[in-house]
Amino acid sequence: MIRPTTLGAMAMVSLLAWAPAGRAEETPPTEAHPAETSTDAAPAAPGYARDTLTGNWFGAGDRLAEAGLTIRLAATQVYQGLTRGGLPEHEHSGRYTGSYDLEIEGDLERLARLRGGSFYLLAEGGWGNSLDDAAVGSLFGANSDAYGFRSMDLTEFWYEQQFLDGRVRVRLGKLDLTGGFECRGCAVAFDGNAYANDETAQFLNGALVNNPTIPFPDNGLGVVLYVQPTERWYVCAGVADAQASATETGFRTAFHGEDYSVSLYETGYVADLPSAHGPMPGAYRLGMWYHPQPKDRFDGRRPERDDVGLYVSCDQMLLKETKDPADAQGLGAFLRFGLADQRLNAVRLFWSAGCQYRGPVPGRDDDVAAIGMARGRVTSESEAGFTRSHETVLEAYYAVQVLPWLAVSPHVQCIWHPGAMRGPLEDVILGVRVQAAF
Repeated sequence: MIRPTTLGAMAMVSLLAWAPAGRAEETPPTEAHPAETSTDAAPAAPGYARDTLTGNWFGAGDRLAEAGLTIRLAATQVYQGLTRGGLPEHEHSGRYTGSYDLEIEGDLERLARLRGGSFYLLAEGGWGNSLDDAAVGSLFGANSDAYGFRSMDLTEFWYEQQFLDGRVRVRLGKLDLTGGFECRGCAVAFDGNAYANDETAQFLNGALVNNPTIPFPDNGLGVVLYVQPTERWYVCAGVADAQASATETGFRTAFHGEDYSVSLYETGYVADLPSAHGPMPGAYRLGMWYHPQPKDRFDGRRPERDDVGLYVSCDQMLLKETKDPADAQGLGAFLRFGLADQRLNAVRLFWSAGCQYRGPVPGRDDDVAAIGMARGRVTSESEAGFTRSHETVLEAYYAVQVLPWLAVSPHVQCIWHPGAMRGPLEDVILGVRVQAAF
């Protein structure tokens, strides 16, 4: 199991990698040692210039990618401490967690001459104790990257087939419905967002990663269909095992017993705002979910089936710094909204909003500063036991791109009415996240 003991170890690695390798004393050219005129490939870039710590596995990754196989390994470490609030029984000390992701992508057109075919595998592991509900009492969770003590789990493994030059895609296997198809302007298929969707690089609080009114199941067996009728408009639908566990294969829960499922349906439009430096991308998504599994009502009456909810997710770039189409420097904003039946769901209404600026400091083009706020209004059913009408979260972070493969992100979270149970500003959490690509 990969288990670093301190963030200092990561800092030491980064310092070693940053330092250019020492140069051997040069020998002047002589008849015995003529000047080098070799046209071989240039030497590997020093650690401070590589995109990954290992230089894409010391060059082997580049050769595999040419053949159609891409391998990535990344690790995320988070240290958080409560500086105010917390539940009475909680010891007010920091919490250190870590996780790693091993990704393997295969282009089957290159590997096996299967046109339009590809596969994806994700193995995850983790360590450490997070600031969980027992410490904070939050509805949403203060650390969405916390994975617990697990050596390695195969959390995603799916096959995708594309038709009509990628305008139609079918994906099936062990899926994560919060992450999927990529299209211009939208990061994922369901509840995607360009600025608030990745706990390893963006916000950590669960309310600013996905919409909590959507009953996303754990990673499990499912199928998704994506159709893009025009360049700017897409529709997609997906169904997956409602009782799945990411630590299992999924066959036991999908094909035995009650066989419940969750389905999602989404349509989106990609828009470009004009500016002096070129088009500024944005995406506007509208979706609904359907959960047929019986749910207990808060009033104690007979459980009901066929729960339905609606959601919206939007992101838009508002300021672009340069004319380079590949340069993402500038200001972007996001908005989410969700609605669910309060008789069956603890959070009946949800919204979040915020903004991100890439390159806020001159000369620091890859740094990111962001702030976001979210509020979940809980059911008004008295039997649910809530004493407050909502929980509100404010989070801000600044991601420093120390090296191309290493980012350090200090962050702060403020939580009002944690768990919709306690008084005003109760929890203040300070932390730092370190993300490294190997």
